[in-house]
Amino acid sequence: MCGLIGFLAAGAGDPTGTGDLSETDLSVTRQAIADSLVQMRHRGPDDGDTWSDDEVVIGFRRLSLIDWEHSHQPLPYLDGRYHLIFNGEIYNYLELRERLRTEFGAEFATQGDGEAILAGYHYLGERIVTELRGMFTFLIWDSQERVLFGARDWFGIKPLYTYTDERGSFFASEKKALLSVAPAEVAADVNTEALQHYLTLQYVPEPASMHRRITRIDSGTSFTLRPGGEVVLTRYFTPDFPIRPVSEPDKLYREIADALRDSVAKHMRSDFTVGAFLSGGIDSTAIAALAREHNPKLLTFTTGFEREGFSEIDVAAESAAAIGVQHITKVVSAQEMMDTLPLIVWYLDDPVADPALVPLYFIAREARKRVKVVLSGEGADELFGGYTIYREPISLRRLSAAPDPVKRLLGSLSTRLPEGMRGKDLLRRASIGIEERYYGNARIFRPDEMADLLKTYSPQVSYTDVTAPYYAASRHLDDSTRMQYIDLFTWLRGDILVKADKMTMANSLELRVPFLDTEVFRVASAIPVDQKITRETTKYALRRALAEIVPAHVLNRAKLGFPVPTRPWLQAEMYEWAREIIVSAGTGHLIDTAEALKLLDAHRDGPHDYSRKIWTLLVFMVWHGIFVEGRIKPEIPQPVYPVAI
Repeated sequence: MCGLIGFLAAGAGDPTGTGDLSETDLSVTRQAIADSLVQMRHRGPDDGDTWSDDEVVIGFRRLSLIDWEHSHQPLPYLDGRYHLIFNGEIYNYLELRERLRTEFGAEFATQGDGEAILAGYHYLGERIVTELRGMFTFLIWDSQERVLFGARDWFGIKPLYTYTDERGSFFASEKKALLSVAPAEVAADVNTEALQHYLTLQYVPEPASMHRRITRIDSGTSFTLRPGGEVVLTRYFTPDFPIRPVSEPDKLYREIADALRDSVAKHMRSDFTVGAFLSGGIDSTAIAALAREHNPKLLTFTTGFEREGFSEIDVAAESAAAIGVQHITKVVSAQEMMDTLPLIVWYLDDPVADPALVPLYFIAREARKRVKVVLSGEGADELFGGYTIYREPISLRRLSAAPDPVKRLLGSLSTRLPEGMRGKDLLRRASIGIEERYYGNARIFRPDEMADLLKTYSPQVSYTDVTAPYYAASRHLDDSTRMQYIDLFTWLRGDILVKADKMTMANSLELRVPFLDTEVFRVASAIPVDQKITRETTKYALRRALAEIVPAHVLNRAKLGFPVPTRPWLQAEMYEWAREIIVSAGTGHLIDTAEALKLLDAHRDGPHDYSRKIWTLLVFMVWHGIFVEGRIKPEIPQPVYPVAI
């Protein structure tokens, strides 16, 4: 895994129309980009370099995993006609190289996957992105056609930020690299609409970022840019669910198992040792069990907390023993969590208020002492129907089918019930349609709660602004599958994949997600709802498919994740720490400090749990202190990991 940054000149004011930078401007820009690579050294501690011509400057930091002695980037091709910077892994690169060799006579100077992208672009053009099976962001500069071509992977596993000013357009794997080349006023310009969405969703929905002038390239999107021109975006992948009835269930289960086995086999391709994260649930256990088929000495990793009821260590150890793998654990204390939060937020670039970030950071740090690559189970829930909330349309079927006057009555009744009373939220949700009811797995602050808390609150900004295009595109699907569709564009790439990339890359560790594979998606997307969700369980077809792969005691275990004891800790060990963050934050023009303190005290005194709301505010305040005020300056550790493990 790696870090990239690229720049293409605007050509504004150049009478020749070529977009050439002056030698002075080029030198300044080249140095700024070289300096910005320091912000991404954790993504690529093994080596780095820059390259430029009269219009382009590109820079790269490398974490070498395939063909580590060669394949250095920026990578030239065809006597320097093309130059590539590429973050990610192409798992079918061996097959792609052979195809290009056979069909076109392509020649290769390296053994890596990056050159397969370059050769593919030369012979297949922009459609090469649809041939890539993997996770990636890349930029290719064609010095003959004078065009920059770039792309981001199918699901948004790898990030790509962009920023444009009068000099031209910049692209980078980390937003902090762009902030380092942008004027100071860019960092000061907080996107208040994004902040409102963040307080609702616990993440900033793409393509926005918390800085108004820096955005993100969408998942499943490629683009071209010429000097002096505009970025031309092309969506090459729009996920769909072409559901087919199942006449032979056993055939479907075999197809799922075969797709996963093939995906894990390709994800194991590396010149270095590959490990796996193991929470003890079905998804991570399945990945670890399949990985062990390729490496009998597989190392697995999990984490837990110094608090009863918030540790998966015993459960994960039981699963590790059942599949016969070595297991390493890390216990996290409340003090470690408090001490490390500013550093974690620095690595994030944008605030993400998922407490599971913290244990993920620590277990990634532990894993990197022993391996350079880990496999993980992200994406299984979104593809196979794993979240309990996906069963809601079944639970609400009778109430949702009631006449509109009855539903309005249910909604009115829900408002009269006291806060926290059982059934209150069920009545409210039954009274509204799915487009208003479901906007992802995290629902933090309601609009009425934000009105008092957020000083920039606007009733014209709604979470439905984020989800409306995706609901419009999924009208042909049943409600449960529409929820999956929404999550692919929101929760998955806004929360799950951000924390997976940022926390592992913080430790120079590559995380690979075999469930988020194009062939696995092809199989999963056709599964009908009754093979995904029943009244008793979720991921029904996946569980059946894994019956001979995953130990029986794991097969129907409830979803675990990495539970974090923020509720009890914010009432006790973390109370004073949280209060100090709120009081010292320079966010008073955005967040009402008195309201935030009132929420913290109400949580301490009980009986209601406001820990997720408080954590959401704390993460934003720390983020603001780092990236806007410059008041909080976490000490960034130097990568000290060996090149080879």
